[in-house]
Amino acid sequence: MRKFCALVLMVLVSGAFVPADAQAVLLMVLVSGAFVPADAQAVQAFDTMKSQEELTRAVTTLDAQLFDAYNTCNLERFSSFFVEDVEFYHDKGGVTLGRKALTESIKNNICGKTTRELVAGTLEIYPIHGYGAVEIGVHRFHHPGAQDHDVVGEAKFIHLWQYKDGAWKITRVISYDHGLAK
Repeated sequence: MRKFCALVLMVLVSGAFVPADAQAVLLMVLVSGAFVPADAQAVQAFDTMKSQEELTRAVTTLDAQLFDAYNTCNLERFSSFFVEDVEFYHDKGGVTLGRKALTESIKNNICGKTTRELVAGTLEIYPIHGYGAVEIGVHRFHHPGAQDHDVVGEAKFIHLWQYKDGAWKITRVISYDHGLAK
């Protein structure tokens, strides 16, 4: 990707003959962010945060991005939110170890079968000094296409977010208290 962007920039500044309308398109593509890597995050760096509001905004944004990928089965994007050695603890399903195993589990058990919705007003976010944040909340699970009733699943969750090397990643997940929505 970097090579492509560098090539486009080089063509634009080299004076090579490129029709004006093609130059305009190349420039728009270059500055639009259309070629943003799947693991790119548009949230504030942990070490620049000065308030709880900034942390809450960042983790809330990450949560929305994570579960947008989950709900649309964008597995590349979904997996980019986790460290390689993530640990996922599920009260009904047991333990899943590693990003590859977690992504495969989502592919086999969630894609096209389940969507997740955060329950409004349940999200709690706390800083962990020198590490990142803990996110606690309640979410609901819907089963589109297979659900001909109003029964919706609900569970509590804890995500441990680490800010390292310029990126937020989840290192541990605890998903528990699964049952019918209250």
